[in-house]
Amino acid sequence: MAIVVSVPSDELLEAVSGLPGITPVRWTLEGPPPRPDLDLVVPPYMSKAAGLGPLNQVAPCAVQSQSIGYDGVAEALPGGFTYCNAAGVHEASTAELTLGLIIAAQRDLARFVRSAERGEWAGGTTRALADSTVMVIGQGGVGRAIMARLAPFEITLVRVASTRRTDAGGVVHGIADLPGLLPEVDVVVLAVPLTPATTKLVDAGFLAALKDGSLLVNVARGAVVDTDALVAEVSRKRLRAALDVTDPEPLPADHPLWSLDDVVITPHIGGNSAAMAPRVAALVRSQAEALRDGKPLRNVVIQP
Repeated sequence: MAIVVSVPSDELLEAVSGLPGITPVRWTLEGPPPRPDLDLVVPPYMSKAAGLGPLNQVAPCAVQSQSIGYDGVAEALPGGFTYCNAAGVHEASTAELTLGLIIAAQRDLARFVRSAERGEWAGGTTRALADSTVMVIGQGGVGRAIMARLAPFEITLVRVASTRRTDAGGVVHGIADLPGLLPEVDVVVLAVPLTPATTKLVDAGFLAALKDGSLLVNVARGAVVDTDALVAEVSRKRLRAALDVTDPEPLPADHPLWSLDDVVITPHIGGNSAAMAPRVAALVRSQAEALRDGKPLRNVVIQP
């Protein structure tokens, strides 16, 4: 069966060109679609859920996101469409950045960079990742990739998911266990999807339970954290933060987070590394071939 695949970039157009039984067209979801009979639509990377409205101009089909998260999509996606996320694309890169953020914060790299810009040789003892207790909240693909990379660093790992369970690795604590766990950890990593249950999961009470000097690392979604509560704690020099995502996002130039010494910020680049493009291309090709061959799609998170 011949199918039509819509992609938003020349790179993805090239990735699916030449595949037998697959007709590629380009559409960024801006302006009218190139044709109404699409079988697979790939929206632009980092596009908002609200940007899915133009799908109303085509017949219901499959949508392949280039991101893992899909918060707000269920409300924005027109009826009859199947939505697939990009699980398997971003986990490794996000985990790499997470380790980089933790090490940068623990070893005070931002201070050393500032000293180097002034030509100052300013040493001193820093914190370490070794011998720290690190909590990873979120046991999906990103959380597992982070934990795999933490394993060689001689840490004590605390795993937290939505509900408590036991697996081959021991106890996975539930969110309900957090009050008793937070006072004992040195680093908290957030790797959860944004849902009603996780929105502002990290609130003033959560932060108050952490011991002085603890590090909060967010590679999930900005709205998982109450930003005002975090600013208050870091401003008092009680907690530190390393953030790849913020609320609001993009972070305004005059936002107080920018001026805090104990905050490291990257602009939502967790999955956006050189590893991303070939992995997205491979996923789009495999999804197109599955549709063509009548096989099940991967990573279906919303279906009619």
